[in-house]
Amino acid sequence: MGVFVFLPLVLPLTAWPIARLAEQRLYPRTATRLLTGLAVVMAVCSTVCLGLLMVVGTAQLPGNPLPDGWSDPEVREAVPYDEIAGKLAIPALLAVLLVCGRTLWRHGRVRRRAHLALADLPGTEVAVLPDEVPYAYALPGGRRDRVVVTTALLACLEPAERRALFAHERAHLAARHHRFLLAARLAARANPFLRPLCTAVSYTAERWADEEAARTVGSRRAVARAIGKAALVSRGTPVSTLAGLAAPGPVPGPIPRRVAALLGPAPVARTWPSVFTSVGLAAWGAAAGTAVSALSSANSAVTMVLILYAATPL
Repeated sequence: MGVFVFLPLVLPLTAWPIARLAEQRLYPRTATRLLTGLAVVMAVCSTVCLGLLMVVGTAQLPGNPLPDGWSDPEVREAVPYDEIAGKLAIPALLAVLLVCGRTLWRHGRVRRRAHLALADLPGTEVAVLPDEVPYAYALPGGRRDRVVVTTALLACLEPAERRALFAHERAHLAARHHRFLLAARLAARANPFLRPLCTAVSYTAERWADEEAARTVGSRRAVARAIGKAALVSRGTPVSTLAGLAAPGPVPGPIPRRVAALLGPAPVARTWPSVFTSVGLAAWGAAAGTAVSALSSANSAVTMVLILYAATPL
């Protein structure tokens, strides 16, 4: 395996340029799908390599449950600095499994609580909660997908802005944005170098819904006004993997960019950027990094399996 086993752990750095440029230069739908795909593949590859390193590290521990042949020198020689890397991989992989499991559990708990809170309301597509706290979010799953909004937020919006709000949340549900957000969040938990991609996916998913809402209501300005007002008064969503309309508190960083994008011309939908542009070069660089990461992890996995098979007594 050699140093190839370590490459997937650091190759997510090659995706940092596209994480930033995709927000500004790519069509939101393309950017969301591209960044999520890159993040998931890189996270899987780095986790596989951590698992391979953990096998070497666990074989060094006294009383380990692995076959004795797996601790032979030929197995350990397959990994550079096997004593240090192998032992460090054990807590690292356990931490990855713990934080990913906690993220999934928390996401499921929030969704279950949200569905329980709506159990006594009519089973309509839009659930209006009599709450003095202004917020809105798209709630997938259950018997049907639903848009949840409070009376406090509706009171802050004009009729055209309310239509923009509902169109925005329906766009989240129709495109299953919660899956992209959850996948990117899990990837960032698996490898901290993927956090910029997770942040970018959160932004591009909202921009995707913004553009769909603008097309539905026929007014980009109405959607921009709805986002601006909601950002000033809203508390946001219960959890980051449930998509909403605007972030909580005084207008944060992403909100002005979303509003500015809506006040400008509609972006042109493209499946892949030209290689002769900065975003195209960044996209191809990230794609190359992802391909090398996949090849490195596959090569390391196959090599390790062959070595372990040869070292295991019949």
